[in-house]
Amino acid sequence: MNDLININYDGSDRPTVMGRDLHEALEIKTQYSKWFDRMCEYGFTENSDFVAISQKRLTAQGNETAYTDHQLTIDMAKEICMIQRSDIGRKCRQYFIDVERQWNNPEAIMSRALKIADRKLLEARECVAALETRVTAQEQLIGELQPKADYTDSILNNKGLVTITQIAKDYGMSGKKMNKLLHEFGVQYKQSNQWFLYAKYQDKGYTHSKTIDIIRSDGRPDITMETKWTQKGRLFIYELLKNNGILPTIEQRRTS
Repeated sequence: MNDLININYDGSDRPTVMGRDLHEALEIKTQYSKWFDRMCEYGFTENSDFVAISQKRLTAQGNETAYTDHQLTIDMAKEICMIQRSDIGRKCRQYFIDVERQWNNPEAIMSRALKIADRKLLEARECVAALETRVTAQEQLIGELQPKADYTDSILNNKGLVTITQIAKDYGMSGKKMNKLLHEFGVQYKQSNQWFLYAKYQDKGYTHSKTIDIIRSDGRPDITMETKWTQKGRLFIYELLKNNGILPTIEQRRTS
């Protein structure tokens, strides 16, 4: 089928056409805004038969100007074509009938259903991944809990706690490189862009963590983990790296 007029298949439950595209295809000489207002007098309803859309474009002088277009249902477009009572109007109407026939073809319906199923499956997998991360974060929190439930909060604000970036600075490296080393030495692993201690280190008092509620860019609620190291954990890292021939900068100077 030749593309007489551009049809929008934007993931909605039905195809649509832009009012200005239809206005041009029908070879209407009247200004678009006046013509469309007159078409609406035939009983078309906004947000049911059409949606007004604000657009922007550059003028010949290079200035940006705003204008209004309309996204029409195929049914509305067909009726407008009939109203014109012209050969091009009848041709466009038949074109829209063919579009609807193709849209309602059993194979097309099945294809859309499969796409919807794939999208739902992807969303479900993302949800499962988020839940797994939440469970892992909670497991680490449980392993770090002290006898007093409120003691953790006070420790988190203690100046004795340090970030991995602060520890890495003592070695003249980045926090990213330090995290990679601790992973290579079997101390922690990465899940959903967050670092977690392996189970055998979670209850050693090396870290104190808390979860922070966040909102993703797509509006989904999620959590992220904020982890800091205790002085005991810092000493653990020191001994671990020293045993592997890696010394903090201050000790490197003494040995050089």
